[in-house]
Amino acid sequence: MPLSEVPFSVVPSLPSRKVAAVTCNCLPPKTYGCNFSTRKVAAAFSVSRNLKFVANSASRDDNDATASVEFDDVSIPSDYSELLEQARKATDLALKDNKQLMEIEFPTSGLESVPGDGEGGIEMTESMQLIREFCNRLINPEKATRTRIFFPEASEVKFARESVFEGASFKLDYLTKPSFFEDFGFVEKVKMKDRVKPEDELFLAAYPYFNVNEMLVVEELYKEAVENTSRNLIIFNGELDRIRSGYYPPFFYPKLAALSQTLFPVMETVYYIHNFKGRNGGTLFRCYPGPWKVFRKVRNRYVCLHQQEAMPSLKEVALDILPSA
Repeated sequence: MPLSEVPFSVVPSLPSRKVAAVTCNCLPPKTYGCNFSTRKVAAAFSVSRNLKFVANSASRDDNDATASVEFDDVSIPSDYSELLEQARKATDLALKDNKQLMEIEFPTSGLESVPGDGEGGIEMTESMQLIREFCNRLINPEKATRTRIFFPEASEVKFARESVFEGASFKLDYLTKPSFFEDFGFVEKVKMKDRVKPEDELFLAAYPYFNVNEMLVVEELYKEAVENTSRNLIIFNGELDRIRSGYYPPFFYPKLAALSQTLFPVMETVYYIHNFKGRNGGTLFRCYPGPWKVFRKVRNRYVCLHQQEAMPSLKEVALDILPSA
């Protein structure tokens, strides 16, 4: 069911935080044991995605993220390496345009997957791997120590340091930490002003969607450490469509619902892929600074059906644009 069709009165259940065994061709085979509080991990990374880690060099021509790239012609990537390069170029341009708050969102269970296709914990682990590769492409080595990546929980920072981010210079941090009532969905918020350091330049919030408090802490991070500064914040696979579409009823989650009026208007979605399945299936796509496009796959080739400057709602795409194409 598309997010936009979730009954408004339903209180959503949160995804399982358990992480299953995952494999990754971009890391040597190795088994890591870790207890993620609510999720127990015994992960042997082996995610197959034709993706290799590049050295932390952000190697690129200084002019490759300029007008020479015709972003109006950018289409759905063929693999995750192409996706990450598109996202890197889009983010580079947004940074040059002084965008402080940015969103990157795409499926991690496969380029044609939809929300719910993958198990929550596995998707988070895959996002962790993709974040490492994205940061390697985007950030120059001398700025790695001035980049702080916030994972949802402190236990995930430990896991990241021992696995995907082993040997990396990026600063790893967390948004929340477990509380005595964690089994009931409560976690202890972390004061962002105590986590941020004066030398920090770029923040990345990694998949802050499992617990509703995580995005509220991201908002706090933006207000206390980014707004009215020269810093930047990227929300990476935060599943913000849950909030946009009313998946969290405002009656039960007033602070979370308010983000649509407070935080989202100042945020630039620099890279975005959302798939729709069914008879009128398709893909909503955006690569900054290009327009929003709706594609449909026809004989193994993506055809653009519609484009516009403002982001359409998922409901509009599913019920109006795709059926009429």
